[in-house]
Amino acid sequence: MSEGAQRPEAWTLEEAESWILSLEQFGISFGLERISALLAQLGSPEKRGPAVHVVGSNGKSSVTRMIAAIVGAHGLSTGAYLSPHFVSFTERILIDGAPCADGAFASAARRVCAAAADLQTRDPSGGSVTQFEALTAAAFLVFDQAAVQVSVVEAGLGGRLDASNVIDSAVQVLTSTSLEHTELLGSTLAEIAREKLDVVRPGGTLVVANDLDHEVLAVAAARCEEQGARLVVAGSDAPAELAVGGRFQRRNFALAAAAAHALLGSLDAAAVSQAAREVTVPGRYQLVSSDPTTIFDGAHNAEGARALAASVAADSAGREVTGCVSVLADKDAEAVIRELAACSDSLVFTRCTNPRALAPSQLAAICRSVGGPPSVVVDAPHAALEDARRSAGSGGFVFAAGSLYLIADLMRAPNSKGGSTL
Repeated sequence: MSEGAQRPEAWTLEEAESWILSLEQFGISFGLERISALLAQLGSPEKRGPAVHVVGSNGKSSVTRMIAAIVGAHGLSTGAYLSPHFVSFTERILIDGAPCADGAFASAARRVCAAAADLQTRDPSGGSVTQFEALTAAAFLVFDQAAVQVSVVEAGLGGRLDASNVIDSAVQVLTSTSLEHTELLGSTLAEIAREKLDVVRPGGTLVVANDLDHEVLAVAAARCEEQGARLVVAGSDAPAELAVGGRFQRRNFALAAAAAHALLGSLDAAAVSQAAREVTVPGRYQLVSSDPTTIFDGAHNAEGARALAASVAADSAGREVTGCVSVLADKDAEAVIRELAACSDSLVFTRCTNPRALAPSQLAAICRSVGGPPSVVVDAPHAALEDARRSAGSGGFVFAAGSLYLIADLMRAPNSKGGSTL
């Protein structure tokens, strides 16, 4: 470990987040060479204790939080690494279910900055550390400093070349696979699954959901055979007292419980029930108001939108349903709108502050083209949500969806500075 990495100057949270945000200029760059060198410079904090690695197209953050909650309810201290965040980068690094302390994040970010600068000086050809690489390294430093007993790590994108794939995980989890990021991961479900399942380690245990596409399940079985790993197919049931809403979360909790069982060897029913009562998943079918019922959900692809629509249809019980929707240009907006339109009496289209957001007028045109419900355009997210709430009226049902960045905007104060755009 370099002297700069060992004894950095103190940073405030604001300074740490400012540096992390400055790394957006380097975009997304896949590969494990930089993150491996960076972690080696920092003393290899990723090697602490057993780890669970969560990959998939949808449900990763929910399952990551749930695994950590179940393991924590069994008396072990946990660290969980998530993405993205809504208001503060500290939300990406949880210690025993809560965002890490501001000082812990700032200290870790400063150490990563110093180590990254050392690497860049010694080998400029290696390129600059990316934002996700810096956050991944910071998470492992925070886990190491907190001496967590189990780490649960959510992959960012894919698996094989994702910065999180430096951990030697004992258990790997595949939540789902859909045709997303095809330009990076492959054009078929099988190709995408192979990218994600590169994280399966020799002698590990891969836990998958019981509703995987048969083609994906075949890839999972083949990968486990290659690695001498065990394949576990999760059940579908969850405790009745599961606190988080959305029918799809019961399936996610069952998957998390199977992963925790694979790690711990056995589960205590009372501890599992405690985790079900206490776990929270912000931005995923999150109830934020009761009259009209208002739900925030980060569904941003067809699979996620379909799951959200099914839960809305079941929970709205014939009430007036209005959606507040923004979608990014690199998503399949037509597929998302088609799914959300199916459960809605009206839609309000808006534009989140992410620069990749489609214009609300484009979304409204897509809605008309697929035979969707009546819609209006309101540019500002907070104003759009209020319009949706007025439209649904007292006793109605409102959801905000289409992008996690829309949810982040709605969780921040109106007109506040936007967060990360990656």
